[in-house]
Amino acid sequence: MVITDVARRAIERTRAALIAGEDPPSAETTAANELAQLAQSATRPVINATGVLLHTNLGRAAVHPRAAEAAATTLRSSSNLEFDLATQHRGGRSSYGKSLLTALTGAEAALIVNNNAAALFLTLAALSSGHRTVVSRGELIEIGGSFRLPELMAATGAIIDEVGTTNRTRKGDYERVLMGAALALKVHPSNYQVAGFTEEASWAEVADAAHAHGVPLAADVGSGLLDATVPWIPGPPPKWLTNEPGVRQTLEDGADLVLFSGDKLIGGPQAGIIVGTRDLIVRLSKHPIARSVRISAGALAALETTLALYANDQTLEIPFWRQATAQRDELSERHQLLIDSVPLEGTLIETESVPGAGTVPGAGIPTVAAAFTCDADRTWADLLRRRLPVVTRRQDGRLVVDLRSTDRDTDQLVAEALTEVAGTGG
Repeated sequence: MVITDVARRAIERTRAALIAGEDPPSAETTAANELAQLAQSATRPVINATGVLLHTNLGRAAVHPRAAEAAATTLRSSSNLEFDLATQHRGGRSSYGKSLLTALTGAEAALIVNNNAAALFLTLAALSSGHRTVVSRGELIEIGGSFRLPELMAATGAIIDEVGTTNRTRKGDYERVLMGAALALKVHPSNYQVAGFTEEASWAEVADAAHAHGVPLAADVGSGLLDATVPWIPGPPPKWLTNEPGVRQTLEDGADLVLFSGDKLIGGPQAGIIVGTRDLIVRLSKHPIARSVRISAGALAALETTLALYANDQTLEIPFWRQATAQRDELSERHQLLIDSVPLEGTLIETESVPGAGTVPGAGIPTVAAAFTCDADRTWADLLRRRLPVVTRRQDGRLVVDLRSTDRDTDQLVAEALTEVAGTGG
C-alpha cells in the first residue's frame, strides 16, 4: 500500500510538471527517491562515534545487553506485569522496580512513568492544579524540541508564582510567597549554565523555607545521578560530575519528591522516575493522569534490569558508565588501530567527549579521538547512507571519530565503513 501511494504521488507530480511545460525526472525516479528517503526514516541501529555519550538524537542511553534482552523477552510473551505471583492476585505495576529505587536512593516510596516530562506533569496536576506553585524565575527553562516548562505547568492547571530574577534567587525570595502555596518546585538547569553575577538558593534552603510554611518541595534533578558520591567509580567523583545533584543527596537535603529520567545518567531506557515520601507518592499514583503516563512492559523490564546492576555492584557494566570511565591508554590504542586500518590520512587529537542529553552542562571528559583529512562534509554524509549508519562529527575541516561513545566490538565496523566511503571518493 505504501509503494502504491508513493507511485501515485510520483505520477501526479510528473503529470503536473509536464502540463506546466517543465522537464521533470521520470515518475519511476521520483518514486524511487521517495521510497529511499522513507526507508532512511525507519527506526534502526546506528553507530554513535560522535563522542556524545547520551546523544538525544540517537536515542540517549544504550542499555546493557541484559536489559535489552529482558525487554525483548517480555515483549515476546505474556508477563506478570500486573499479576503478583507471590500472592496469586492482581498486583501493582513495577513493584520490583520501586523496591530497587527505594533501596538505591533511601526514599520511602517510588513511582515510574514513561518519561520525566510526564513525571513533572503528573506531579503538578496532582499536587498543584488550580493552586500556586512557587518556582525561581531562573529555572523556567526550555529544553530541546522547544519544550518549555511554563507551558507544561500551565497545561496542568498549576498557577505559576515566579520568584527571584533570572540570575539571582535567594531563600528569602521563596519565604515571602510560600504562605498558602500548594507546592515549591526547584529545577536543576541541566542543559545550560548561568555564569557571572549569580546566586541560587540550595536544595536544603528551599526545602527549609517550604517546610516552614507546610509546603512540599518537588525537586526536578533531570539527569538521574543516583548518588553524587558515585561509589561505583574508584576514587573521588570525576571532575565532569561537579555540581551535578545526586538523587540520594537531594532527598537528604529535604526534598519531598525528586524527579528524574531513566535514560540519562542512570543508563537505562526512557522512563520518568519519582521518589519521595510515601503519602505524596500515593497521591500521585491515584491521580487519573498516572494511568495515562505509565511505563510500558518492555521499558519496565529494561529499567528493572538496569537498576539491579546498580544494586548488585555491577554499575560499571552499564554502557554509559563503561564508556564514561574508559581509560586513555585503551582509547589511544583503539583510535590508532582505526587510523592504521583505513586508507585516509589520520592522526590522534586531544579533545573532549561530553555526557550529552542535557546532562552536566559545560562539562567534558578529556579524551583522544581520530581526525581524518578528507572531504569531511561528503564523508560524513556518505557514512550516514550506509545500511548500518556511522554518525561522526566534523571539526576544523576534518572528520572526527570519537570511539569513547562506542563499544570496542564495533571498531571493525567503523573501520570498514570508513574504508568503503574512502573508496568512493570521501
